[in-house]
Amino acid sequence: MKSRPLYTLLRILGAALALTVSACSAVGPSYQRPEAESPARWGQVAQQVSVRDAANLSVWWTLFNDPVLDSLITRAVASNQDLLLAETRIREARAGAGMTASAASPRLGASAGYTHNRTGENTSSGEVDQDLFQTGFDAGWELDIFGGLRRATEAADASIEASVEDKRDVLVSLVAEVARNYIDLRGVQQRIAITTENISIQEKTVDMVRQLFQAGFGSELAVAQAKNQLAMTMSQVPGLQSAESRDMHQLALLLGRTPEALVAELTPAKLIPAIPPQVPVNLPSDLLRQRPDIRRAERQLAAATAEVGVATADLFPRFSLAALLGLETTTGLSTLVTSGSRFWSAGPKVQWSLFDGGRARAGVEAADSRRDRARIVYEKAVLTALAEVENALVALSREQEAHRLLQTAVAAGQRAESLSQSQYRLGLVDFLNVLQSELALLQSRDQLVQSEERLSLDMIGLFKALGGGWDAASSGHTL
Repeated sequence: MKSRPLYTLLRILGAALALTVSACSAVGPSYQRPEAESPARWGQVAQQVSVRDAANLSVWWTLFNDPVLDSLITRAVASNQDLLLAETRIREARAGAGMTASAASPRLGASAGYTHNRTGENTSSGEVDQDLFQTGFDAGWELDIFGGLRRATEAADASIEASVEDKRDVLVSLVAEVARNYIDLRGVQQRIAITTENISIQEKTVDMVRQLFQAGFGSELAVAQAKNQLAMTMSQVPGLQSAESRDMHQLALLLGRTPEALVAELTPAKLIPAIPPQVPVNLPSDLLRQRPDIRRAERQLAAATAEVGVATADLFPRFSLAALLGLETTTGLSTLVTSGSRFWSAGPKVQWSLFDGGRARAGVEAADSRRDRARIVYEKAVLTALAEVENALVALSREQEAHRLLQTAVAAGQRAESLSQSQYRLGLVDFLNVLQSELALLQSRDQLVQSEERLSLDMIGLFKALGGGWDAASSGHTL
C-alpha cells in the first residue's frame, strides 16, 4: 500500500502520454509557402547591359577592385551599431522561443515552510498555539492535446528566422551604404581636383588677358570677365569640400567610429572605382532565395499562420496534470521525516471556457487577419524587389549611354578650349569665346565625373536590389 501513490501517479502520467501522442495533428492551418509569380528573365537585360550569371553575390564589392573599399566594409560589418542592434533582437527572439517551448514541458517545484498559529479563545477548541512544519514537491504539466503549444513553438521558431533575416537585410543595406558613401567621396574628390585644375588654368588666363591689356592688345572688359569667371569657379570649392567632409563623417558613423576617425585615411584623393565590364545578375526567381527582406516577410507569414493555430486552440478545453508530494507535521520538527507525516495528491484537470462573450472566436478572426496581412506584405515584397531590379538595370543602361556621350563632349570641349585660346592670342575671336569654351569644358568634365559616380552608384543599387551582401549558400534556412 505504501507504493500506491507513486503507482497511481505513474498510471496518470502514462495515460496522459498516450493521449498526447494520439493527438497527431494540431488545430489551425498548416503552413505552406505561397508560390510567388516571377518573370523568366529581366526585361532590360537583353538591351544594353552586358550580364553574366551571378553564383555568389555575397562579396560583390570586390568587383570594384578597391582595397580601401574592401577594408571599410570589413570594419563596418564588424562594428556597425545597427548590426549590433539586430543581433540583440535575434538573441531576444531565441530567448522568447525558449520560454514558449518550456510551456510544453512538465513543471517541478519544491517548497518548505513554517507557520505558527493561535486560535481564538471563543472557538470550540479554545486558545491553542500550533506549529506547522511543511515541505514537499509539486509538479504540473499542460497536455498539448490540440496542438496550441506546438503552434506557438512553430510561431516562435519562425520569428527567430525572421529576426535573422532582418539582420541580413541590415547587412545588405549597410554594405551598400558604405559603398555609396565611398563612391560619393571619391566623386567629390575628383570634382575638387577638376575644379582646382580649372582654377589654375583660369588664373593663367587672367594673367594672359591682363598682359595683353597692358600691352594695348586687349580690353579692360576682358580682364573683368576673366576675373569673374575665376571667382565663380573658386566659389564651387567650399561646397565640394563640405561634401567631402560629410562623406568621411558618414563613413565613420557606419563603421561605429567618431566623425574624425577616418579623415587622415580618406583625405588622399583617389579615382572612382571602375565598374566591372559585365554585370552579375541572377534570374528573377533567385530573388526569393537571395533577398533578406523577402525571406523575412515569408518567415513572418509562417509565424502568423502558426498564430492562427494558437488562437484556435483557445476554443478547446485545456488538459493538465497536477501532483503534490510532501511532509507536514504539527507535533514538532523531529517528527517531520516520519512516515506519518507524508501526504500526496495527484490527478488530471480540465479547463474549458464555455462562455466568454466571443473572445476566443474574435481572437481567431484577429489572427486570420494578421495572417492575411502578412501574406500581402510578402507578395508586395516580391513585387517591390522585381521592380527595384528592373529599375536598377534601366538606370545602369541609360547611364552607360549618357557616359559615352559625355566622353565625346569632353573631347570636343578640350579641342574647342585649345582653339579659342590660340585664336584669341591671334586676335581672331574676342575673349567671350575663350570664357564660353572654358566654362563648357569645366561643365562637361564635371558632368563626366558625376556620370562615372552615377554608374558606380547604379551598380551598387543593382547589387542591393539583387540582395547581395550575404551568403545564401551558408544559410540554415533555405526558401
